[in-house]
Amino acid sequence: MDWIIKPSSIVACPVLGKSLAFPVRNIYCVGRNYREHAIEMGGDPEREAPFFFQKTSEVLLLPGNSLEYPNDTKELHHEVEVVVAISKDGYKIDIAEANDLIFGYAVGVDLTKRDIQKKAKDSGKPWLSGKVFAGSAVISEIVMRDESSESDKLEISLSVNGECRQKSKSDRMIWSINEIIYLLSQTVPLVAGDLIYTGTPSGVGKLEKGDTISAILHQENSTALSFQIN
Repeated sequence: MDWIIKPSSIVACPVLGKSLAFPVRNIYCVGRNYREHAIEMGGDPEREAPFFFQKTSEVLLLPGNSLEYPNDTKELHHEVEVVVAISKDGYKIDIAEANDLIFGYAVGVDLTKRDIQKKAKDSGKPWLSGKVFAGSAVISEIVMRDESSESDKLEISLSVNGECRQKSKSDRMIWSINEIIYLLSQTVPLVAGDLIYTGTPSGVGKLEKGDTISAILHQENSTALSFQIN
């Protein structure tokens, strides 16, 4: 087939220890999925239905890149998250099938223009301008899931200039990783190549030009990221 315009190139995320890359399709994010973070953001930590928002694959900040500080915000915040990479299509799946859709895990940082997000929330408008911008979805290399991987025993941490700011485990999530995959699939057809940022724990905070941010997914096969803000 000939195209009327040239298709965009595929965004690809590296896989730890492999020469082949993971082709990224959609990026889904979960809001307020840790009780402590819901409280610090002024929300209710009770187990209400999760809500989702999206980022585009073009805003991924892949390993080895730095971030240009956005010129339209004074409150750029970090949110470290477990990222789930999906390897199979799934729509209206049973929860028992959720684990089979997981290709692997990464550590990611959902960058947020908090002042712009707050202004949008206060006026009842979508968050897009505060959440979707160049480099706003930072990601490490993906670690392939093995049969011994337990999605409720993943630990993540984030440091700024060597100071630990966020640290938590996936068993503290309000909605587990498998529940998130199951619930999202009830309304959205998941496809191979999708990424799901599964929510951030407490400790989110402000970033400045010159900061170096490091994050780790702690497990037997750990993966990490590091980037600087220019």
